[in-house]
Amino acid sequence: QVQLVESGGGLAQPGGSLRLSCAASGFTFSSYAMSWARQAPGKGLERVASIWSDGIDTYYADSVKTRFTISRDNAKNTVFLQLNSLKPEDTALYYCVQGFRHLGSWGQGTQVTVSS
Repeated sequence: QVQLVESGGGLAQPGGSLRLSCAASGFTFSSYAMSWARQAPGKGLERVASIWSDGIDTYYADSVKTRFTISRDNAKNTVFLQLNSLKPEDTALYYCVQGFRHLGSWGQGTQVTVSS
């Protein structure tokens, strides 16, 4: 019954920005850490960012640290990923994922393409 629906992906130029959203349902959202992961062409899955249930403790992959920001709105059962200073290597399918260390359900993904 867990549903995670990503949105906000699209085409951006290098140096540009996008804001991804994930609408969650079917579980007690405020009790779970949430994560974003991505899969780029020719690469495996990479954990991009995670946020604890309180919205304070966060994790970022070195490749995105200082450029991406994860946040959440527990009242709206939504987790966000702000992507700034985008690089072509950020091109990937971005997934919203339930959990932090132990991952649960995944969304369908939203495509981010960074190209000039």
